[in-house]
Amino acid sequence: MLRTLRRPRNVALLATTTAGVAVTYSFLSSSSNAAAVTRESKNGAKRYSPPTPWTPPSRKDMLERLKLSNRNKDEEFDLLVIGGGATGAGVALDAASRGLKVALVEQNDFSSGTSSKSTKLVHGGVRYLQKAIFELDYEQYKLVREALHERKIFLHTAPYLSIMQPIMLPVYKWWQLPYYYAGCKMYDILAGHQNISASYLMSHSKAIEAFPMLQERGLVGAVVYYDGMHNDARMNLALIMTAVKHGAAVANYVEVTKLLKSNQSLTTLDGSSNTEDRKDGKLYGAKVKDKLTGEEWEVHAKGIINATGPFTDSLLSLDNPSHKPIVQASAGVHITFPNYYSPRNMGLLDPATSDGRVIFFLPWQGNTIAGTTDSPAPVRRDPRPHEEDIQWILEEVKRYLSPDIQVRRGDVLSAWAGLRPLVSNPNSTSTQALVRNHLIHVSPSGLVTIAGGKWTTYRAMAEETVDEAVKLFGLKAGPCRTKETQLIGSEGWGKNMFISLIQRYGLETEVAQHLSDNYGDRAWAVCGYAEPTGLRWPHYGKRLSRSYPYIEAEVRYAVHNEYALTAVDFLARRSRLTFLNSNIALDVLPRVVEIMGDELHWPKWRRNKEIRDAELFMESMGVPFGSRRYRVGWSEWTRELLKRVWLLSGNRVNGDNVEGLVIKGAVQNATRISRAQFEPGEVDRLKGSFTRRTSTVQDATKWMSMEDVKTLVTEKIDLAWLEESDVDRVILEVTHGRKVIDQEEFIHVCATLKDLAASPPLSRKSPKTRERRRIPVEKSGGGV
Repeated sequence: MLRTLRRPRNVALLATTTAGVAVTYSFLSSSSNAAAVTRESKNGAKRYSPPTPWTPPSRKDMLERLKLSNRNKDEEFDLLVIGGGATGAGVALDAASRGLKVALVEQNDFSSGTSSKSTKLVHGGVRYLQKAIFELDYEQYKLVREALHERKIFLHTAPYLSIMQPIMLPVYKWWQLPYYYAGCKMYDILAGHQNISASYLMSHSKAIEAFPMLQERGLVGAVVYYDGMHNDARMNLALIMTAVKHGAAVANYVEVTKLLKSNQSLTTLDGSSNTEDRKDGKLYGAKVKDKLTGEEWEVHAKGIINATGPFTDSLLSLDNPSHKPIVQASAGVHITFPNYYSPRNMGLLDPATSDGRVIFFLPWQGNTIAGTTDSPAPVRRDPRPHEEDIQWILEEVKRYLSPDIQVRRGDVLSAWAGLRPLVSNPNSTSTQALVRNHLIHVSPSGLVTIAGGKWTTYRAMAEETVDEAVKLFGLKAGPCRTKETQLIGSEGWGKNMFISLIQRYGLETEVAQHLSDNYGDRAWAVCGYAEPTGLRWPHYGKRLSRSYPYIEAEVRYAVHNEYALTAVDFLARRSRLTFLNSNIALDVLPRVVEIMGDELHWPKWRRNKEIRDAELFMESMGVPFGSRRYRVGWSEWTRELLKRVWLLSGNRVNGDNVEGLVIKGAVQNATRISRAQFEPGEVDRLKGSFTRRTSTVQDATKWMSMEDVKTLVTEKIDLAWLEESDVDRVILEVTHGRKVIDQEEFIHVCATLKDLAASPPLSRKSPKTRERRRIPVEKSGGGV
């Protein structure tokens, strides 16, 4: 079916300033022979203008290229990369930039797994350096050195998506100050000429000035060092689109259902058999299925790369049914706070948490993220964060923030869990030995598997993998070029480009900066899809939500230029709304579905399905099941309810099924959101109840006993799934162990219980299983 693309418009706007001076904004459409996007004037100043127009091939065209490899021997791919995360995208770009014919397929969306759920850091790992020194571990030393080398390249190849981030280590003991300072200086020295900025000391007063939310009591000073930070999902997408620009054929929602070996008959699309002689047992392609249409076909390639991250064992089992698993998934949970939890230009590192991990507290995309945990987890799509992990992060954050700041569960805007694939070497005699960095393994069939590693070293991992593939399959390829290859959007970008966007389109400053920092010079193309606001200011750029700078034009751009095929594709990975505020994402969901439905011509049933699927996905982002608000009928609601029961069947909570608690919480909290708020007049009613109750006990002092508090909150607050032990824990936290409570503390208890009641049910584990089964940090690669 032919699809009409929305073309960038010629815009002529007349804006009048408050002083009455008329300023004309005009957008000159780029012609096909447009040159560079930045031009230098005679005085050396940059002038930003739209880049040469480029629209990537449609998904339909990509699928045709994949099918053609089965029809025509000359169209056979050199490499078929399976997996569209950071590693797979990096391999595809490396191979395509060397001149190889590359195909990449991903069973879900690009960056839908681990690669979009990281800590957002581009780092060498200060903790690994400590391990390397104290344990005389050369492997840890090499890991840090390689990561620091790659960090500099990372910041160069995508300058608009990655930044230098100062991170503070607060020090509360005098002897730790020279200790941490010496460690950070060694970190700088190890980076050598590739160091991004030097670490430095801060006095007590300067530390509080830089991070006002910090716990001031006992603070001696601080050490500040620098690492990189990035927008992981958009970085992943930039790798994909750059690979496409170099000629790679990529397709999301295309699943590999079978690996084709030479001892199997070759069947073409017309049903004929190809009996060409091949080496026995060697792979020559894969059978794939379009998950959106159900169509199946074969893709032929000289070599196959397995870059499926946590799902590595699934593909290895397709290759060899007797395969023994080599991946041990580690779950890293992160949470998002409002922006008032940290300054905009300073992160925080807790080097010694209660269980030995490090925890980061970082400004990101206008909010604050905190994490991570590190515990064994089953491999599945969209893992859900456990409430006990969220509570642990909250407790650790409290230790370092001022007592003036009440760290509440209700302030958690979003929560997610990412699975990091830790691998054991299949050639090792010890089945328990985990590889600290990454592993490249070649199966007898010729399947090349790349697993492990971390975001910072994706490029080096890809280079090693392609080198191995070129040698193994006898491919003709040039040298690696990814050290110098800048990603799409980088060429014409500059830190002041957003000003040109404002002057040409009349955008809000916040929106223009957001577009510049997330799309680079492709922001011009995004603005081409913008529609007039109908306001005096801004002229263009209709926001999806007033709380965040995402605009409707980004949805249209994502559909036509970034292969966004579902509402979740946009909300979670083309934009980052679900990670920043999952409830705001739910608020804008109907409008996103409406825009995508109009662009992709979705019927009503498909639009309803998109809403249901997006609400289901939100459960993995910390939104409780009972918070759904766009139900399309009781039959769909019942079906989804039964689906939740089926997913959780078999898990028991003190003899009861988990689904009982989930369903109860869903029904009782059906119209609430996780960030609970008091209803109008509710606080006054609670205060009145407190006064009446205390008047018969200790009227003069207005204190209330713990037993009376529990009785009153049970009467006045809908506790949903909460148990008496939860109420006791909240009261103990608020009163710090006192036996009586005053009115303000009572209101605080009620607010906390309302927040908890609207959050996902706590997992009721036995004391033995409640203890965090932590993966040693020296084997974890630093969390997700």
